[in-house]
Amino acid sequence: MRVIRAAGASLRWEPRAAAVCGALTAVAVAAAVLVVGSGEFPIAPPDVVRVLLGRGDQATEFIVTTLRLPRAVTGLLAGLALGLSGAVFQSISRNPLGSPDLIGFTTGSATGALLQILVFGGGAVAITVSSVAGAVLTALAVYLVAHRRGGGVHGVRLVLIGVAAAAMLEALNSYLITRAELREAYEAAFWLTGSLNGRDWDQAVPLALALAVLVPAALLLARPLGMGELGDDAARALGVPVQRSRALLTVAGVGLVAAATAAAGPVPFVALAAPQLARRLTRRPGAQLLPAALTGAALLASADLIALHLPVAVPVGVVTGVLGGVYLAWLLSVSGRR
Repeated sequence: MRVIRAAGASLRWEPRAAAVCGALTAVAVAAAVLVVGSGEFPIAPPDVVRVLLGRGDQATEFIVTTLRLPRAVTGLLAGLALGLSGAVFQSISRNPLGSPDLIGFTTGSATGALLQILVFGGGAVAITVSSVAGAVLTALAVYLVAHRRGGGVHGVRLVLIGVAAAAMLEALNSYLITRAELREAYEAAFWLTGSLNGRDWDQAVPLALALAVLVPAALLLARPLGMGELGDDAARALGVPVQRSRALLTVAGVGLVAAATAAAGPVPFVALAAPQLARRLTRRPGAQLLPAALTGAALLASADLIALHLPVAVPVGVVTGVLGGVYLAWLLSVSGRR
């Protein structure tokens, strides 16, 4: 770690973490450019870059900016939000399995969307609002049940109650699909898989606006979040308001996962894997929020690129589910040996 001092201020700079963030940004952008160039009408990466710089012809510009770029931008932003939210909740729970898609928040968001699709018959805006509301209500319920008078919220208790809530919500989601009409059930099942197909600026712009507020808020809380990993008593001794910081971080994390799920559906395992991969890449303890966010963006953009080039068209959630299942098995085996 290096400290840069200038004009009475100091800035901590970690060369390895900075290099990792730069490499992850390059991977995410390169994958997104390749996604934009993929399709029935292939476009070479230099031509994609030329269009983005405003130097392409009119036909190529229409394909890039109107048809394909919103999908790539939504994938990047959703991956960033999932990676950051995963880092927040894993740090709060002090558990590598404390991911929003395992402790019920993503499932609650899916339940809200399913109720709108199958019961109320709302449109795209209503589905988005219901998805966000489902994540918020689920998080509130889990947090209140996990809260103990005088002791606050303990990480292990939060994970266990969240897993139980996820199981109950999964059962509710399955029941809703089995009771639906065939066309509606197909639409709901497709949404539950997690997909970037057909995404346009109506999904990308609201997601970008949400991240413009939530990402800085989460990064500003990074310091008390890191101190909280020392334990509640040690953090209080250092003057950190543990429960208030944890509550604010929970709000930011839920907002991130709700915004990502509303835009791309419940994409699995990105929030679980990204923070752990970021820690291994930076070789730094504690919550690596920015590296985790960039890792999530690179993972989802790369998974979308793989999905586009498979012999059979599949949603991106299928690719992340397969990769995430392999990663989860590896993580459990490593934790078991330790």
